[in-house]
Amino acid sequence: MSLWSEKVLQLLRRMNSFHSPGSSLEKCLRFEVGGQQVGWVPPNVVSVLCRFPEVFCPPHGGAVALCPGLDSLERRSAAVEAVLQELRDGGAFACLKGWRNERYAVMPRYCDAPLMHMERAATSLFGVKRYGVHVNGFSRDGNGNLSMWVARRSNTKQTYPGKLDNLAAGGLAAGCTVKHTLVKECEEEACIPASVAEKATPVGTISYTYEDEDGVFPECQFVFDLELPSNFRPEIGDGEVQDFYYYPIKKVKELLVSEEFKPNCAMVVLDFLIRHSVIEPDSEPYYQEFVASLHRSL
Repeated sequence: MSLWSEKVLQLLRRMNSFHSPGSSLEKCLRFEVGGQQVGWVPPNVVSVLCRFPEVFCPPHGGAVALCPGLDSLERRSAAVEAVLQELRDGGAFACLKGWRNERYAVMPRYCDAPLMHMERAATSLFGVKRYGVHVNGFSRDGNGNLSMWVARRSNTKQTYPGKLDNLAAGGLAAGCTVKHTLVKECEEEACIPASVAEKATPVGTISYTYEDEDGVFPECQFVFDLELPSNFRPEIGDGEVQDFYYYPIKKVKELLVSEEFKPNCAMVVLDFLIRHSVIEPDSEPYYQEFVASLHRSL
């Protein structure tokens, strides 16, 4: 096995750690809303939620559920928000220090109607699915050789400061469409006009579930390819990015395993390399494992 392949496998195992042997999966309780599972609650969170019996039913049958009296999106969202604000004020969980006042929709599947909304910073405490949009910005020279735009995150970002990122990316907030988020992030982060961003092509999704000290992270990213003129230059917009680099695709492939990349952005790049035949099955023995690990069920 090449060192590059070994490092890619390590990345993919890390990003799918929740379903790996020895994870906390067997100890977590299902999080149920309206009789439907929408997440996984780690044991340390379950014990804290038991302090709020007016919102959360006592654990039963391997699940923690919202009280049945909370029978609408508005009531559920408001009740859980009040609990989370109290836990935030009390310093109960470190992840709540990153409170963003950004709501994510909570539902069993993306195609389902939202059952409630939840503060983004708290979603890992309940293991609810998070969705986002990532854009690969690339160009080809006269010989068809690929180069890719890579962003470096601001050093003031709450998560992964200073790491390499895709050209534009962002979480899918409650009530926002994928297309709206695509155009918004391109404009805000890279000053890409809407008329250009709208030409991005949807090319699929990547999905994975990892866990860390902040909880469980089941995530799905909607991936877009945006082919740009070779003379195009993104510009720093809202300050979430500190710089942009334009690299030959071979250089991007090397950086993918360098610990420089934000991990899920590295997965988006890996997906690009596979789809554009930079990585091929006859030259990469772990090709099938790479593909499968980019598309785990949530």
